[in-house]
Order: sequence, then structure tokens, then C-alpha cells
Amino acid sequence: MATQAPKSTDLFGDAVDAKDVAMRQEAFDGALNKSFGQAVTDPSAIKAIQAGASTFAQASGDPVAALETLALNKSLNADALASLNTALTAQRGVNADIAKEITLTSPLSTSFAAFDLEAPAKLLTPRPTPLRNKLPRKKGIGTSHRVKRILGYTGTGTGGQGQIWPGITQSTTTAFGSINYQRGPQISYTADDLVLPYNSYSLSDAVSWDAQFSGVGFEDLRQLSSTSTLYATMLMEERMLLMARGTASGYSGALSAPGSVTATSPAATGSQTALAATTYYVYVTANAGIASTGFGESIVSSVSSTPVSSGDVLAISWTGVTGALGYNVYVGTTTGTANCTYQGTAQGTSCVIQGAGAVGLTGNNFAYTTTGAAASRADADTSAYATGYDGILPTVLGPNTGYNNAINSTFSTSNPGVEYQVAFAAMYEAVKADPDEIFMNGLDRKQLSDAIKNGSTANYRLNLTQTEAGDYVGGATIGSLYNEITGKMVPLTVHPWLPQGVSPILSYTLPIPDTQVSDVWSNFLVQDYMGVQWPVSQFQYEFSTYFRGTFMCQAPAWNGAVSGIVSA
Repeated sequence: MATQAPKSTDLFGDAVDAKDVAMRQEAFDGALNKSFGQAVTDPSAIKAIQAGASTFAQASGDPVAALETLALNKSLNADALASLNTALTAQRGVNADIAKEITLTSPLSTSFAAFDLEAPAKLLTPRPTPLRNKLPRKKGIGTSHRVKRILGYTGTGTGGQGQIWPGITQSTTTAFGSINYQRGPQISYTADDLVLPYNSYSLSDAVSWDAQFSGVGFEDLRQLSSTSTLYATMLMEERMLLMARGTASGYSGALSAPGSVTATSPAATGSQTALAATTYYVYVTANAGIASTGFGESIVSSVSSTPVSSGDVLAISWTGVTGALGYNVYVGTTTGTANCTYQGTAQGTSCVIQGAGAVGLTGNNFAYTTTGAAASRADADTSAYATGYDGILPTVLGPNTGYNNAINSTFSTSNPGVEYQVAFAAMYEAVKADPDEIFMNGLDRKQLSDAIKNGSTANYRLNLTQTEAGDYVGGATIGSLYNEITGKMVPLTVHPWLPQGVSPILSYTLPIPDTQVSDVWSNFLVQDYMGVQWPVSQFQYEFSTYFRGTFMCQAPAWNGAVSGIVSA
């Protein structure tokens, strides 16, 4: 119920007549209106008044407080003054209730304010697919792709073929079957018949009816679902082109487990952080893709254990596995794969486990942790798939590679780039290869650039550029390497999904006429990308992508790699 304002006769009971009452009421109303116009809302002023620095009416401009001050200054009789004070007290109570009735947190904690929602949702998702965009996609037919290849013949020095002397005389004879003829010696061949089965690939997504219809006016969720599924398919194909391993005939198959896993406990040296003294158990797997997820790993190795004394660290070594992209290390204080946790992915064939909480570690040094994935995830092999093909890395690291320079160390600082020159020389010596591009992980490219900038004996000149504004531009990045064998400039390209530690060296064409090989690397697709909007069978819209084919390297020997690059 609203509070009634006091009557004029109550306010001015000592007035001599009605005219006097009216004049006093007019003066009162003027003073009241003036008080509203002079409102002060500064919280600091209010706090100052509450502390006694001034009158509340003067500081806050509160109209009710102004009336209280006015009443004190008027010549009112006792009854009128009492009535005014009663009314003002009631009004203060009402004002207090009004002031806390509706705020940004009352009566709703979420307020009644509008949402400044910007439509549609933002797609902050990296999705580069450079290999998929670059490599040719050719039409396939049937259930497999088949190719017959001549790998070498006499004089090529390839395919295991040797050399024979062609000189003859008139009496020189050569056996052709059971008959000898006066002819030069017969050449020999090495060939193979490669059959690569086609496999099908698909990803799917669904949008419920409730989600779709509730999103009208903000986002077309069916469109978002279709687009996201398409990009996901492209991204997974990109990783397949890099790392996939197939198990069917013609493909490389699963990675074997690392052998000869050995654990020792040397004393911590330098800045190393010692482990807690106890017995540690170790398992190692060959990595087939990404450290903790992705394309999996080999089955676990045999367990190795050693007691670690106070002040010691744990040093682990193992034998390498052909085709491995690195090695996942699991350590625990109780035997069994369920009790040993993932510590990191090492390049090369050794690593060091330091005390928990160790910081600033580089190379194959890991701080002991108990929060990583358990080694039991590798109780079964996940490194290869029955529906997979061989990507680039299994090819350049496998038995048919042109050359894999497994350095098991950081890049040389005394002769930067020598690791690639060794590979160039070996590949040229074997098949006269002249590669076209080197792919690198971003951290490995930085390490190579730093090796050139910081190498104490490297004879390189770095130019410091000055901008028009007078600022100096720092930093230097190695963009290409000269093949010191052929003189060809080979560009370095950072691949966004390439694991650290592995750097493939690729040829796209062959430097040989009449090979009948137009492209060294090719996708053969019975069916390229297609999207399927499935018929509605429940309260949701369902979408799938599909493609069927294989990936093939026509000439593996013209490709190679530098692997085992330890991070600096």
C-alpha cells in the first residue's frame, strides 16, 4: 500500500489563514522539487556521510533526507513535525524495499538483461590438409589396385642386380636355355607384382530434432553437422596419408614391440632432478602416430625393472623398430601394465626419467608422473588396421625406403643440414634419386634454423633487415637446402600434423625418362568423397561421408627420411 503524503493543514497548522497555508505549501513543494534535481548518487559520498563527514542529505541528494533536513529548519508545531517525521520514516522503508526489488542479481541471479549473442557459432578449428590438397586423386576400379614393376635389370645397380662384362669375341657363346649361341651374355631382371586392396572409409554425425528446431534463428545445425563431418573426414584422411598402416597383403603390417628394454639408475648430474628411491618398472612401445592418441602403438615390450637409490635418475634404453615414429615410455612403481603410466614419447632409442615436478626438460628427458595413460592400453596392438593402407611415413621408414637416416640425436651444430645431405647422397647412390620436398615438424625446423644461427663453426652469413620505421627484424628461418649431390634446391615445408622427430624426404616425379610413372604418390579411388543424408528413422537427422580407395607409392626407393630427431 502506498504511503500518503501529509496534508497541508497538518504540515502548517500554525498558519493564520488558508492563503498562508497555500503559500507555505508552494514553498515546500519548490524546495522538494529542488531536492530531487540535486540528487547525489556517488557511493563514496554516501559512505563519507555515513562516517560523519557531512550531512547525508547534502552528500547523497536523497530527496527524503532533504525533506528531513527541511523539516528541521521549518517552524512547525510539535504535532505537525511529528506527523512529517512519521511519514518520512515510512517513505524511507518503502524506498529501501524498492531499491532492492529488481537488480542484476535480484530477484533472478541471471538478471533480466538481454544476451548480446552473436550468431552463428564460431568455428575456431584448424583444418589444413596440404597432402590431401597436393597429391593426385586418380580413378580406381574393381576391388584392388595392381601394378607390375621392373625394379632393376643388369647395369642399373637396383633391385639387387649386379654388373656383367659385355665384351665378346667371335667365339664367345652364351647359353639360351639348352642351346649355346655366339652372342653376348644375357641380362637379368628384378620385378614385382604389387596388389593393394581397396578399403572403405566413413565418418558420421547426427542432429536431434530438438536441437535442430531449437537452433532456428541462431544456427542451421544440420548444415553445421554436415560441414564438420566433411572437414573431419578430410583431416583424418590427411593423417592417414601421413601415418596409416595396413595389415592386408601388400601393406607393411603392425609394428613390432621394442626389444632389449634395459633400465639402469645412474646418479643425477648437473641440473637433473633425482627420483624418489624405490623400484621402477618400465614398458616401451613403438609409436605409430601421436603420443597419446591417434593411430596407436605396438604391443608393449617385456617389462624391465631396477631399484633407484636416493639421488639417482632412471635411464632406459631399447632396440629400435623399423617404421616406428618414436617410442612411448611407461613407468610405474608396481609391475603390470595397469600400474605403469605414460611418461612421454622419445625419439631415438633411449630416455631419462627424472623426479616428479622437474621443469625445463629437453630432449628425451621426462618428469615422472602417475597421471598419464596406463600401459594396459597397449596390451593389444593398435599400430595397424585391417582397413588401412600404408601412408608416407610407413613407406619412407620401412624396408623399401630409399634411405632412412636414423640420427637418434639433435641436429648437428657444427655442420647444419648434414643429416639431409647424408640421405641425399645415399638415395642418389642407390637409384639416382633427386628429391623434390622435405617435410618437417615445426619444432624440428626451428631446431635446424637455430643450428645454423648458433653453430660455432657454421660458415653462414645472416642479414639483419631494417624496416622503414627503423625497427630491426630479428630471427632467421631455413627455407631450403641445396642437394649437394645434384645441386637442386629442395624446399622445407612444415606439415601441421607431422609428429616431432620424423622428417620425410619426398619425390613427386622421377628424374628418369620413359618410366611410365607420372606421379610417385597417388590416391586411387573407386569412389571419391560423397555425402549421405540418411532417411529419417528416429527423431534425428543423420549424415555420413564415404569414400573407397587406396594410397600408393609407385617408387619407394626415390624417397627417404631423417628420423630419430631428438628435440633440443
